Amino acid sequence: MKFISNLIPLEDALAKIDKNQKIMDTEKVHVKDSQGRVLANPISSYHNSPPFDKSAMDGYAVIAEDTFGASNNLIKELKIIDRIGAGDFSDKTLAHGEAIVIATGAPIPNGANAVLMKEYSYEDGDNLEIHSQVTPSENISPKAEDIAKGDEILGSNVLIRPQEMGLIASAGHSEVEVYKKPRVKLIITGNELVEPSPELDKAKIINSNQFTIAALIRSAGAIVDIDHACDDFEEVKETINKATKEYDVVITTGGTAISKGDVVVDAVEELGEVLFHGVAMRPGKPVGAGIVNGTQLFMLSGQPVAAMAQFDIIARDYLFKMQGIDYSHKVIRRCSDTKIPSSLGRTDYIRAVADDESVYHVLNRGSGIIRSMVEANCYIIIDENHEGIEKGDMVDLIFFNDMVWPTL
Repeated sequence: MKFISNLIPLEDALAKIDKNQKIMDTEKVHVKDSQGRVLANPISSYHNSPPFDKSAMDGYAVIAEDTFGASNNLIKELKIIDRIGAGDFSDKTLAHGEAIVIATGAPIPNGANAVLMKEYSYEDGDNLEIHSQVTPSENISPKAEDIAKGDEILGSNVLIRPQEMGLIASAGHSEVEVYKKPRVKLIITGNELVEPSPELDKAKIINSNQFTIAALIRSAGAIVDIDHACDDFEEVKETINKATKEYDVVITTGGTAISKGDVVVDAVEELGEVLFHGVAMRPGKPVGAGIVNGTQLFMLSGQPVAAMAQFDIIARDYLFKMQGIDYSHKVIRRCSDTKIPSSLGRTDYIRAVADDESVYHVLNRGSGIIRSMVEANCYIIIDENHEGIEKGDMVDLIFFNDMVWPTL
């Protein structure tokens, strides 16, 4: 297949992928394992929370009117008739002139309508001196204050954070139904690639993509397995064909440009459908996407920086949506400290460094310069309808940290 000389706009490429968007099946997991997962269905509460009027602190259950006027100068006395610890209750009914010792979270006994803090009293055996007053309902958490039985507490497609875990448990659920994590096969192609080593043979390049792209896949909430294939058409075709039958998404690196030995796009075309090959974006214009055996496939560049940018801009959104999150880039505005040229008809993602007020681009921007990504903390976005930006212009940017799965 020949490389498309007229690159399609980024917007059109994303639209083609969106038409083939798939959503993962669901599974049930224990609440303790639910952090960072996405609810597939709404959840209603089995219980009131709290299930009864409870004490909001350690102190004394009292009739508030018995304390009116009490102060350090006017001490009142009550008689202690019972004591309630955490997880316990009292079957006694409080009468005027009486108090019950109560622990935080314990049920309010019958007859009581307030809780007096320990700090404002003095206990001597069963005699209680009161040095302060309380009002009715003071220091009491009423029944169903947080959740009412039968209430829908969370809707579908909600990301479960620690606070949602607590709410789900309080509602009486030990398990939740969530979207499964996508299983992604990452296929690294290239005869020239070798493992990291202090020694490097001639014409060989260390395979860094297996680490960077796999980490980016995990940062999109997915599970990744890695495979390798030489620049051999039949081997690449067989590897892709097998992977698309076993995984939810397949991502390749290398083999997307026009040069001898670049065979990935040809293999995808023979096995299924190439949705596009070549996008008007920089870095990473030789990016492709296709469908093989009904499975979405992303064809990334072998150039490390281009592959990272292609993943962030083209593939990340797809993985988020598979898990019930309608992802979109969190675009921030900053003032540019520098002039940055660009070309009409191409969307540029410029590696840059931003703080709370301004941003400047990283000077060395070659698609193979991994260090430029290390030096940067964001992409400046230059729209295809702009020829560049001037110093002092307000520009759009995306922080790297804002692109990862929300709880990571």
